[in-house]
Amino acid sequence: MNVFIVGISGKMGKVICERAAEFGISVSGGLDRVAEGKFPVFDSAKDVNVPVDAVIDFSRPETLPEVIALAKRFNCHCVLATTGYDKKQEEQIEKLSELVPVFKSENMSVGVNALSMLAEKAAEVLKDFDIELVEKHHNQKADAPSGTAKLLCRAIERGINYTPNYLYGREGNVGKRKKGEIGVHAVRGGTIVGEHEIAFCGADEVVTLSHSALSRKIFADGALRAALWLSGKKPAMYDMRDMLNL
Repeated sequence: MNVFIVGISGKMGKVICERAAEFGISVSGGLDRVAEGKFPVFDSAKDVNVPVDAVIDFSRPETLPEVIALAKRFNCHCVLATTGYDKKQEEQIEKLSELVPVFKSENMSVGVNALSMLAEKAAEVLKDFDIELVEKHHNQKADAPSGTAKLLCRAIERGINYTPNYLYGREGNVGKRKKGEIGVHAVRGGTIVGEHEIAFCGADEVVTLSHSALSRKIFADGALRAALWLSGKKPAMYDMRDMLNL
C-alpha cells in the first residue's frame, strides 16, 4: 500500500514516515508547506505525481479541500486524524464518505478508545455522580477542548440518562455546581503529548479514569492500522469503534 501523508513535515507526519515500514506500508509522498525528509513533498493535490492508495491527514482543518481533492483524484480511502473541524467541514467530510471510505477519529490511540468505552460504562453505572474532565496538551495545540475530550464527552453522553450542560472552565461567582453539569477543562503547556482524566465524583468516593500518551508513536500506529483496515471497505464513515469492534 502506498500512503500519502498530508502534513508530512509536521511532528506526526515524521513519526508516520518512521513507523510505516513496520506495517508493510510505503510512504509515496506528502503535502506540506515545507519540504523535509527523503519523501517527495507537494504544495497542492493537483501537482501530486506519485501513486496514492490511501491518504492520512494529520494537518489542520483548513487543509481539508486538498484532502478531498486527493481522495477524488485517486479514488482512495482517507484516514482523518485532524481535529477542530467546523460544521461546514464536517458536512463536506460526510459527503466525501459517500464516494470513498473515510476513517475519522479525534484520537488514533487504541488506549484512548478503550478509555471511551470504559467512560461510557462508568457513566451508565454512576448516574448520580458529578463528572469532570481535564485534558492536557503541549503549548502549540490550537483547539480547545481537545478532539479527544469531545470524543470522551460523546462516550459519557451514551451512558447517562440526561442531556448534559457543559461548563468549559470556571471563573468568578458561577454559583454552586448545577445538576447535569459536566466540567471540561483544558491545560496547555510545555511538550505534553496528551493526558485525559475523567473524575466521577460521588458522596464520599471518587472514581477516576485516565490515559497518558507517552509518545506520538501510538497515534501514528493507530493511523497506519486504520489505513490497512480501511482497504477494501465500501464508501462510508468509519471510526476506531468500528475497527476495534467496540
